[in-house]
Amino acid sequence: MAVMTYREALRQALREEMQRDERVLVLGEDVGAYGGTYAVTKGFLEEFGEKRLKDTPIAESAIVGTAIGAAMGGLRPVAELMTINFTLLALDQLVNHAAKLHYMFGGQIDVPLVIRTPAGYGQLAATHSQSFENYFTYVPGLKVVAPALPADAKGMLKTAIRDPNPVIFLEHSLLYGLRGEVPEGDGLVPFGQSVVRRTGRDLTIVSYSHTLVLALEAAERLAQQTRLEAEVIDLRSLRPLDLGPVVASVQKTNRALVVEEGWRTCGMGAEIASQIYEQAFDYLDAPVSRLAAQEVPVPYARDLERMVFPQVDDIIRAAKTLVGRRVLSAES
Repeated sequence: MAVMTYREALRQALREEMQRDERVLVLGEDVGAYGGTYAVTKGFLEEFGEKRLKDTPIAESAIVGTAIGAAMGGLRPVAELMTINFTLLALDQLVNHAAKLHYMFGGQIDVPLVIRTPAGYGQLAATHSQSFENYFTYVPGLKVVAPALPADAKGMLKTAIRDPNPVIFLEHSLLYGLRGEVPEGDGLVPFGQSVVRRTGRDLTIVSYSHTLVLALEAAERLAQQTRLEAEVIDLRSLRPLDLGPVVASVQKTNRALVVEEGWRTCGMGAEIASQIYEQAFDYLDAPVSRLAAQEVPVPYARDLERMVFPQVDDIIRAAKTLVGRRVLSAES
């Protein structure tokens, strides 16, 4: 398999879908001449032309509204918003229109729309560093995915573009340079299927997007430095949400740690923990542990920013605390 960055995997998926289906078009701020906020559509304007690459005004409600209309008319628009923070300006279009039109018209209208938007942090300051995936996961009628690895970025974007429903496609800003193996061909990744990224026996770590990468690193360090073996599960899809592998893992490890970058109160971790209690309560030897962002506006200063969001060392400490016993060194 070819090795490429997360950004390159997205670009490949989008290019292949535009070549495969002439109904696919891209619209958003600077997606044409500039090549997109994170250069995903670089070179597309020359390849596909202005008819299928639409540079828009700085007006998210207009971008999403136009995309909804195009989708209702039979096209398959991919709307790029510069950051998930700007989806706030298009909540009415997303929540009251895109998510509900199929239902309100008795299934006569589909809205095959993809909203691609970067999430997460990276010295972007308080109004550009928020995690709003729980906002959209709350809404019936929307699908929400947050791939962590390049292969899933490609496969899930292709799945999103072919889906007849509106999809919120989250790309963490710190993942664009992440490299990984990506299969040739379509490599479609279905929604609603979580996957075990690392097997273990002592605790289950549940995550998605950027924190999934941190969780994998934390698990490796735990194994090297102690006798703890953590099983790491990548949710990938938040709506539909598949907790089958999570429950099966907790039945084996008897402990669960949920890691996210959203705020703890009413966040994704709260929903995940609740469902673990409902489905695997009798198997738990300790309360489900949740690791989330500090509940403050995100500071700009790099050191302060890192204190807000879970880092690898934080995951390691939470895992050791959850196990609740002396951690033996690998050498002993």
